[in-house]
Amino acid sequence: MKGDKSINAELNGVLTYLLTGINQYFLHSRMCENWGFETLKKKDYDYSIYLMKAADKLMKRILFLEGLPNLQALGKLYIGEDVPQILDCNMKFENEVRESLVSAITSCEAKADYISRECLESILHEVEEQIDWLEAQIDQVDKMGLENYLQSAS
Repeated sequence: MKGDKSINAELNGVLTYLLTGINQYFLHSRMCENWGFETLKKKDYDYSIYLMKAADKLMKRILFLEGLPNLQALGKLYIGEDVPQILDCNMKFENEVRESLVSAITSCEAKADYISRECLESILHEVEEQIDWLEAQIDQVDKMGLENYLQSAS
């Protein structure tokens, strides 16, 4: 099925974020593992796998619309040097992804591509859950203090 070129461009824009996120979250997972923070390691690792599956879903949609998924474009990785920075960097990334998804969903709606919109909305739901989780972690660091938070993340 021949898709609208502007929709393929929007889908590729979101794909760039997903591919970037895989790398960012995977690296943060390995850093947390190295520091002994198993809970944070698992959360970031699992999310990197989710992003990989979401990217796969988006690539299939782009191919179905007779577009070409761009796997060469990667965005800026926001890499923290300690746990609070990791949380902040992930939050910055998620907010950017959310903006990209909202824009792409709006474009899909305008072009009456409801299947692509639905695909993007499912990703948006997960991104918003991740934002909620990150906000909770940042709040816990503020309320508990970094040392107590890190002890609970071991």
